[in-house]
Amino acid sequence: MTKKFYIILIAQFLSALADNALLFTAIALLAAINAPEWHTPLLQQFFVVSYIILAPFVGSIADAFPKGSVMFSSNMIKVFGCGAMIFGMPPLYAYGIVGIGAAAYSPAKYGILTELLPSNQLVAANGWMEGSTVTAIIFGAILGGMLATNNLQLGMWIIGGLYLAAAIFNYYIPKLPIDHKLEQKSLFYILKDFLHAFLTLWKDPLGQVSLAVTTLFWGAGATLRLVVLMWAAVILNFSIEQSTQLIAMVAVGIAVGSVVASRYITLESSVRVLPAGIVMGCLVVAMVFVHHWVIAGILLFIIGALSGFFVVPLNALLQHRGHLLIGAGHSIAVQNFNEHIGILIMLGFYLLMVKADIHINLITAIFGVFIIISMSIINRVYRNIHITS
Repeated sequence: MTKKFYIILIAQFLSALADNALLFTAIALLAAINAPEWHTPLLQQFFVVSYIILAPFVGSIADAFPKGSVMFSSNMIKVFGCGAMIFGMPPLYAYGIVGIGAAAYSPAKYGILTELLPSNQLVAANGWMEGSTVTAIIFGAILGGMLATNNLQLGMWIIGGLYLAAAIFNYYIPKLPIDHKLEQKSLFYILKDFLHAFLTLWKDPLGQVSLAVTTLFWGAGATLRLVVLMWAAVILNFSIEQSTQLIAMVAVGIAVGSVVASRYITLESSVRVLPAGIVMGCLVVAMVFVHHWVIAGILLFIIGALSGFFVVPLNALLQHRGHLLIGAGHSIAVQNFNEHIGILIMLGFYLLMVKADIHINLITAIFGVFIIISMSIINRVYRNIHITS
């Protein structure tokens, strides 16, 4: 990997570290102001809705401007959102502003890889990116839990500083040639352009399988984080700081699974990892029978490892196909649109189950069965697909 790639990697780590630390400090802030329990999943919905609403625009922006500049501006939006939370804006709205920055950041972050690297390095690059992101999730969860327990106000200032540091690294990302620049800048043309990109990827067999799996993965991942948070509180009687450390075990597993996938799975063999998702669902159901934190930690680590193992190659496949068909930024925007609709729907069902006062073990079992059924269908439909780079 080149020096340019490592600048992107450091910027991504700092930005993701701040994102995850801010989530848990925002959750603690909701508790401090005695917000209803169902506001916790609603917090993430405020974050992800930006990915859906802005999807037609952020991909075009990522492809029409130097991606490093887009990443710099996006992190400055996050700085503003974090500052708004510090100065008293309700957590739901302030975290929503951070979501706008995150939505704009993502197409540029992943899209730049296809411009910077050859296709035979994409799986390895995704492994590094996912490993960096997941390491940030680990430390972000732990940092967020510590800050939430000790000093919320100081914690949010620290998180704002992390966003600013990420923006500084973004500033030094080299400016690459513009890829797939928009022919027109009217609202109608942008929406039509996004619809074309959306349909192109879903009509492509390789685009279908990668979109289906990554949509399921991110929807499940966002929900699993909140499920584990509640499960640890109810079943293990953990504090938020202890619960975030348990959540970090999933992230450690994802990092390990990502590294294994980046070393042993090629772009051509990426679809062969699909059965790992079925096993992951079975292990989520097994959480219902766990009552000791050590066993829970081991199980969550394995769930994370399986997740990283199957999502990294399919992320690379989606980026490769998107770059060839519609442009890197467009493809990541379509991916984000699908993934965050998945997150919104899954969090919505989780929110309804929490409001209905369903026991956390039953919620966990329902969640695991859903993953098993979904991955079984995807595996059956796409297991014989052939990939050529």
